[in-house]
Amino acid sequence: MRRSLRHHREVPALVICVLVTLFTVVGAFSRALSGDPNEPLLLLSIPALVYFVRGQLYARQRVNGVRITAEQFPEAHRMVVEAAERFGMHRVPDAYVVLGNGVINAFASGHGFRRYVAVNSDLFEVGAQDPDTLRFVIGHEVGHIAAGHTSFWRQFGVSVANVIPGVGSSLGRAQEYTADNHAYEYCPEGAEGLRVLAAGKHLYRDVDFDDIARRAHTDTGFFVLLVNLLSSHPVNTFRFAALADRDKPGRVL
Repeated sequence: MRRSLRHHREVPALVICVLVTLFTVVGAFSRALSGDPNEPLLLLSIPALVYFVRGQLYARQRVNGVRITAEQFPEAHRMVVEAAERFGMHRVPDAYVVLGNGVINAFASGHGFRRYVAVNSDLFEVGAQDPDTLRFVIGHEVGHIAAGHTSFWRQFGVSVANVIPGVGSSLGRAQEYTADNHAYEYCPEGAEGLRVLAAGKHLYRDVDFDDIARRAHTDTGFFVLLVNLLSSHPVNTFRFAALADRDKPGRVL
């Protein structure tokens, strides 16, 4: 039976986060009906803030980034198209290379009906020598979009939970495993490229992926779990272990 690409903890975590936001909004609405003049502002500010942040972030990529097209970075563009097709998406997301200033990162988001991925230039450079790593990264980000992680209503629904330590971040970690599952479905041979997150773009080829994965079982304890709990992404040892052993879904907590 084909393994589900969605991490089994994602939906329960999403329900909890949406309930936190819902209770907050309902409470604010109740106080507004009782005559509290500040509550209507709270009710309006949350969705407005989510909309503003998404719009501003999208605009920043459009005016500062380099758009990936069939004419510009055609191989990377082909990866985006292939990933979207693999995940059954009806619309290929936009894609941009953005200045990384040394930061190894990529992300996916959207605004209105548009969805896009952005890859920091320092990570994009890796793809010149290691296409499979870039393919995995693009598969991961397109996977976020395919799994619905970038929709306005989802991000609004978890907005209040995101400011509570350990609540929104737990959903974030489950979503990262889901996106990794999409990336592995698209390009399993690129999974070890995530070593770049541990050692950077110059040293990662010398890193033993399996050694980091094995440390998920030995480097444990209260503070390791605390670091993981407060992080939006799984710690590297947990994440690598989930990619190394596909029979296990990856630890959220």
